[in-house]
Order: sequence, then structure tokens, then C-alpha cells
Amino acid sequence: MVRKKDKMPLRASTTTLPKSNRSNTPSSSSISITPSPIPQQIDVSNFSSFRARTPLRVTIIGAGVAGLCAAIGLTLTGHTVTVYESVSSIKEVGAGIQVAPNAARILDRFGVLEEVVRDGIALERNSLRRWEDDGEIGWVGLMPGVGKKYNAPLLVIHRADLQRILLNRAHSLSIKIHTGCPITAISPDFSTPSIKLASGEWVTDTDLVIAADGIKSFVRSEMARRMGVKDETVSTGDAAYRVVIEEERMRGDPKMRALVKGNMGVRWMGPGGHIMAYPVRSHKLYNMVLIHPIRPHQIDTESWTSPGTKSEMLKTYSGWNSMVKQLLSYVPDDQEVIMEWTLNSHAPLKSWREGRFVLIGDACHPMLPYVAQGAANAIEDAGVLSVTLGMISSAEKIDDALRVYEVVRKERGEAIQASARDTQKVLHLKDGREQEERDRRIRESTIAARGGEKKGNPDLWADLRWQEFMWGVDVMKEAAERWSELTSPPPPPPAPTPSGMSSSAHIRIQAT
Repeated sequence: MVRKKDKMPLRASTTTLPKSNRSNTPSSSSISITPSPIPQQIDVSNFSSFRARTPLRVTIIGAGVAGLCAAIGLTLTGHTVTVYESVSSIKEVGAGIQVAPNAARILDRFGVLEEVVRDGIALERNSLRRWEDDGEIGWVGLMPGVGKKYNAPLLVIHRADLQRILLNRAHSLSIKIHTGCPITAISPDFSTPSIKLASGEWVTDTDLVIAADGIKSFVRSEMARRMGVKDETVSTGDAAYRVVIEEERMRGDPKMRALVKGNMGVRWMGPGGHIMAYPVRSHKLYNMVLIHPIRPHQIDTESWTSPGTKSEMLKTYSGWNSMVKQLLSYVPDDQEVIMEWTLNSHAPLKSWREGRFVLIGDACHPMLPYVAQGAANAIEDAGVLSVTLGMISSAEKIDDALRVYEVVRKERGEAIQASARDTQKVLHLKDGREQEERDRRIRESTIAARGGEKKGNPDLWADLRWQEFMWGVDVMKEAAERWSELTSPPPPPPAPTPSGMSSSAHIRIQAT
């Protein structure tokens, strides 16, 4: 390493599938890339056999899920990776997260899925319930059916466990991770991939900088400034508590212990908020995310995580059903356990790349939690970059790799972002006509699914067609398949046709 001293919301939309990324189930067939620029076959299901044509020196900012996955994938393909993390030590923090099939198949290629399966829980179903009386409106079948359909499991796991698994994998690959190294500046023209550490030292011996520095990304803000965009967050109107309840605290309460010992997730939907709950850590902890309207003093803050109080939380959910209130009674009074964070959004950037810098994870597509795809899409980013950066014939072709990455990931990632906002509205309806219509459609969707029919579910996370888009698309496979198409020069314009005659007149269609 060479060192030198020195308010806009996400787009409003009705969720629709993008034109690309419409394949539903993954395939393990070999992918032939023809014609050259790369004279080899790539079988993404056998990722361990893939080696980069041109090994690069890559700098990654951030050692979260996105940064560690990118470091692992790139190292496995032969690149030399160095990671800079702002915190002095990478601690076990957070609560439960979902590892959906679109992420699980990539983690398998990165050599960590077996451990994730061991430490995670495969939920069998998710129950959709009323906030007031705990009545079940409908349910969604999960494992093992989802795993068989998509050839990859759906799991829930404690974020700290996933972080530990990824960190151990990075260490086993001898990836250099420097902690306590916040970034204070980057090269102003973006063409030179250099970063300045808080110590005043510049890191310059790299071919590419990958910014995985989260929703408060320094690189994102600099990139937005260069693009003439004001990079700011806007409150969604929601805040959330994250709590984990130890199974031991429920001793003597068989009804509550049945939730933590079972393989079912529960989503309670109510006016202005909802609760998602499921067991983690070998059924020793019960994870709850409780989303509620933001409090007045939080509207203009960016205090992403702050200690909450049990009394305030109990007051917020005092009108909810007895099951919810009983669960919350087991939450410790310790403020370090009761964390509250505001849910904010960024407007999509014009581009995720500039010169020799590229954004991944929450730095470019911060996900609200309503469709549980934040970690999964960060892992998708890492998977695609692991393919595209391995395809180029020289460092001068890095822009080709970043362009293909952006084509494969940007529209898809932003569509899933928008689906989260759409789902937020659906889950938080006040009691009344719209809520009754939503519940009716959920019931009909549940009944139809039992018979193998796909009937639209307003809760997009539970909608079979949207699941196919979120979980069934294999972005690494798509990146490899489309490489030649996206990096080939555009075809010459068609020859002029005789005056008055459409070029389509020369096309003959023969029935077969």
C-alpha cells in the first residue's frame, strides 16, 4: 500500500416488473460467452472454477454485509482486495435479518451458505394477522417449498451471526481489513482511484474503489455533488424498535415460548404500523421489529439508531392485541436492548458509478425493511461485480465491468426499493374500507396459493409473482449471459430503404 501524507422521496410508483430480470428460477447450466472478449465458459453454479482474466487491486470502503461479500467474491476470483472500515472494531450488533433465495445462492458460491444454514432458521410459514385481535388474515408458505422452487433456501438469521460468518471467511482468504480508518476525502476527478484516511494518509495503489459505506455514504455524497444533485434523506414517516427477547425470560409461559420454539414468522398489521417477528439463534431469541409512526422530535433528525425506553414502547402498542403486549412485557428494561431507529429514504442517483469509483449496497439503494431485501440486494451487488470485474481483459476496461454491473443491478434494485414503499402503505392502512379490501385480497391470495394459483397479494413480500422477481432472478447468471451483448459496439444503422417503403417490408415471416 502506498500512502502519502497530507427532501426528496423515492420515486412514487405502482410496483411493476422491470423489462429485464424477468426470469423466475435459477439454472445451473453453463453460460457460453460468445463472441470473445472472454474465451471461456462460465458456470456460475461452479463459481470456484472462475478466475479473473486480469487480476485487479481493489479497495473497498466498509466492512458490512455488502463490503465483506464483495471482498470475498473478488478475492475468490483472483483479485487483491483491501478493506477500510471506519469503526475501530467490528462488533456483534443488530437483530434478525432475512437471507432470501436470491442472496442464498450467491452465499453458496462464496462458500458460506453451509454456515448460514447452520446458524439460521428455515421458517415454514409466515402468518399475516390483525393488530387488534390477533386474528389470522392469511399466511404464506415458505420452507421447504421455497427452497425447492428456487434451488436455494430462505432463512432468518441474527445479523451479528451473518457478519461473523462473512468476517471469518474474509480472514480465511487473508483479506486485509483495516479498522478505525474513516475516509475523509477522495480524488476530486474520480478518474484516479485514491482515498484519504482520517490520519491524513492517501491510499493510491489501487485500480478501483468500491464504496460499501452505507446509507450515510461519504462517496455517495461526493458523487451526487459531482452530478449536481443534492443528496439528502427524507423521512418515511416511520420509526422502528428492534428488540430480541431471550427464550429464558418466557419460562412458565407456554404460549409465548411456542412462538420462539416454532418455525413460523408473524406479521401483525395495524393502523400506521406493523410488527414482524420470528425466532433466531437456534430458537433461543425472539426477534421483533416494531414499526410505528415517527415521533415529532424525530422528524428532522438522522439519528438512525438510538436507545428507546420500554415504557414508551409499551405505550405505543397499548391498543394492540394481548399476544403483542405479552411479548413486549418480556423485553428487558435495559435501554441497550431497546433500540429505535428512524426510517429514511434517498432519491435514486442518476448513476452508481463515476470514473474508478462504484457504489454498492445501502450506499446506492438503501432498502426500507418492508420486503426484507436490504441485505439480499447488497449481496447481489457483490455477486455481479465478482462476475463483471473478472470478465475484462485489462484494467483499462474497468468501465465496461461497471457499466454491465449498473445495467444488471440498477433498475432491479430501484424497483425493489419502490416495492418496499408500496408495501409500507399497504401494511399500515387505518381500519376501514381500504383495510377491509386489503384483508379480503390477502385471504383470496392465501386460498388460491393452496391450489397452486397465483392471485395477487397486496403484501408484496407475500405475493407469489413478486417473490419470483425478488427471489428467482439469478443476477450473476444474467451478468455473464449479457456480457457480450452489453460490451459489444452498437450495430451500424440499417441501410436506407427506397422512398416510401418501410424497412419492415423486406422481412418475410415463414410459419413453422
